[in-house]
Amino acid sequence: MNNGSMLPEDVLRDAPSYTPRPHELADLELLLSGAYAPLTGFLGRADLTALRRRGRLADGTSWPVAVTLEIPAEMAGALDLDDPVHRTVVLTDPEGAPVAAIEATDTWPTSDGLWGVGGPVRRMGDGTHGPFQRLRRTPEEVRALLPPGRVLGVIADRPLHRPQLAQIAHAARTLAAHLLILIPVSGPGPDGLPPEALVRAIFTARDRMPPATIVAVPLLPRGDEMRDALLRARVATAYGVTHVLSTGDMLSGGGLRVLVPRELAYDNRDGQWRWRDDIPPRNRRLAMTPAEIDDLLDRGFPLPEWHTPPAVAKELTRVRPPRRFRGLVVFFTGFSGSGKSTIARGLADTLRESGERTITFLDGDVVRRELSAGLGFSRADRDRNVRRIGWVAAEVARHRGMSIACPIAPYEDARAAVRAMALEAGAGFVLVHVATPLEVCEQRDRKGLYARARAGQLRGMTGIDDPYEAPTDAELVIDTTTMTVPEAIEVVLGYLVESGWVEPKLG
Repeated sequence: MNNGSMLPEDVLRDAPSYTPRPHELADLELLLSGAYAPLTGFLGRADLTALRRRGRLADGTSWPVAVTLEIPAEMAGALDLDDPVHRTVVLTDPEGAPVAAIEATDTWPTSDGLWGVGGPVRRMGDGTHGPFQRLRRTPEEVRALLPPGRVLGVIADRPLHRPQLAQIAHAARTLAAHLLILIPVSGPGPDGLPPEALVRAIFTARDRMPPATIVAVPLLPRGDEMRDALLRARVATAYGVTHVLSTGDMLSGGGLRVLVPRELAYDNRDGQWRWRDDIPPRNRRLAMTPAEIDDLLDRGFPLPEWHTPPAVAKELTRVRPPRRFRGLVVFFTGFSGSGKSTIARGLADTLRESGERTITFLDGDVVRRELSAGLGFSRADRDRNVRRIGWVAAEVARHRGMSIACPIAPYEDARAAVRAMALEAGAGFVLVHVATPLEVCEQRDRKGLYARARAGQLRGMTGIDDPYEAPTDAELVIDTTTMTVPEAIEVVLGYLVESGWVEPKLG
């Protein structure tokens, strides 16, 4: 694979550096490994235009999706595309370590102050970091390990329970094929399982599979089921797969044979998994859905052995314990004066009294002083403040503590980012919108902020000259106009008990 021209190391040291977004880093790793062959870099405008119009690159090569990179506008503006020395950008991982260099051959404005950049990439440094690096083999390395003949590929983005294991064994036996398991590891799976936990769950089921090669690949979903399927098929082909076992509406392209299994059911008569139509209805049990599995885990009930091998169940229980033992972020949002801080503080005190949870209370004013000193009240600074709160809260919850935070958090994007941080940490997230009307909050105005804002002495006051984007995804909505603080605390506590995050009080 051509990874671009070789530039002197001193040029690379002086080149600007940028950390791509997670999906761009995943694409970069696949480009560098050869899994995106024949691509050698990020696509430019000509290829993107041809892809939109004809579903092919500018040279006629069939390719399913846009593989793009965006950088800040000021960085793009400083590049000189006619000078190999000054058209290079060093791409780093989230810790700032160099991963690759891109030699820009094309730049163009996109949106929100970002510019697209296309051009070939080449590897720098010692590669990516993270758990299970030994499984991140290149397609060339994997193809060298595979025996001759057919190769059955399975993209395992969820744990393998008995129905899936039976389907895999049947397909491998029918094809007389070697099994290649490809595990996506660039982010949480569709059921929120962290990638390292998914890898462990797959390995615990290995003794129930035919002989298999297991590989970790940085595949991230793009939100388009058809294009995701096409891209996965291309990557599987690069790794030497001749047939792929679909768990959904997988499409092939490029000649890859796709096997769509019939539905299996558990036969109560002898404890075997058979095709559903071969078992009388009164003797069959259908495979559990992911939602049913999650519900059992959340409530602390064991996964039935007829459906899930004990070793797999043990791993899933370890990574997704019952809600009362799992980390949680309780995030209050609302106008100043709505009562959110008072309710949040009272909730924290009540939970501390019970002693069953380790509580971290992130008060908005304290955070501004200790964590976000120097930030103002522009939209960008408010977003930074809320995201910092979210990061700390998620880290507390990652270690199975409970975080309670109560910033105003007026913007939907920032609240969504906090929710994502919590879920990616394997924790729960409860958004409480204290929806006390603005006029009520102004009447209270304990700090005199609204009066100063109305008089023009204070700018950027939420609800006066700065917007509040009311959440539409709150788990709980409270209006304290006629509700006392103890009543509001009981409402929140009742929700946490009812949903399993907190044990009910005795007596």
